[in-house]
Amino acid sequence: MDSKGIRVKKTNADTVFDRLNLIFWIVLLIVVLYPLWLILVASVSDPDAVMMGKAFLLPVGFSLIGYEAVFQHAGLLRSYANSVFYTISGSALSVIVTMMAAYALTRNFAGKKVVNFIIILTMFFSGGLIPQFLMNRSLGLYNTIFLMITINCVSVWNLMVARTYIAATVPNELFEAASIDGASHFTYFFRIVLPLSGTIIAVLAVYYGVARWNDYFTALVYIRDRFKLPLQTILREIIATLTTSTSDAEFFSAYANDTQAISEAIRKAQVAKYCCIVVSTAPTVVLYMLMQKYFVKGVLIGSLKG
Repeated sequence: MDSKGIRVKKTNADTVFDRLNLIFWIVLLIVVLYPLWLILVASVSDPDAVMMGKAFLLPVGFSLIGYEAVFQHAGLLRSYANSVFYTISGSALSVIVTMMAAYALTRNFAGKKVVNFIIILTMFFSGGLIPQFLMNRSLGLYNTIFLMITINCVSVWNLMVARTYIAATVPNELFEAASIDGASHFTYFFRIVLPLSGTIIAVLAVYYGVARWNDYFTALVYIRDRFKLPLQTILREIIATLTTSTSDAEFFSAYANDTQAISEAIRKAQVAKYCCIVVSTAPTVVLYMLMQKYFVKGVLIGSLKG
């Protein structure tokens, strides 16, 4: 049945195509979901079963030894709270600045083409890590919480998507009507544009939130106070520590007479890496599930129209 309610008879070719299309997408779904399922299964399976490759479909010998090893780390809970704070505050700032810049780029002003060119140029060229590091240090932002919130504040790609969305979905006649009533750009933006841009705001929140939640490199370069480290950096340390402890010569020399300790460390290392993945990705998976309808609609409208 088409959009007008008229029943359309399917041919044999249409039926074959629909079935092949369904099979293709089912196979693709399995290919995408199985690695995630395997990680979850391995994280709650017995380490010996994981090492022997027996835990590939369902958990074998249910065990939480990997999660115990991860959560025993002294700074994990504090870093989790840090990541939540950095993600929420940083994403909120990014969304606000991106929407304001996107609205400005939909207006006509002198030098608009030059501004557009300069902004787009930064998508392809940058000063590099060392100049950025020296600049932030000279500004007094090194080893500060403020840097973790403000760095990488605006993504040019997100800015272009937001600009296209505003230009395509918010009629310019609204601005003309608001101007006649004496509304300024600030009044028009906060009272009309933002309320009509709920979809793209949700999409930007997902984009920025996931990027900030998964960011470990910024803290690795700029943060030296362990009380300020985010979750991803701590998890990286945990994985590196467990991996090193199972292969480092000094570790084995220290426990040369304690084969049980060596064996236990190896067993923990086998599943702890899967547990770290689960701990770090669970919030982003939940976020995607909650924001899915906004995410799909916003990307289609914001990137295809205009």
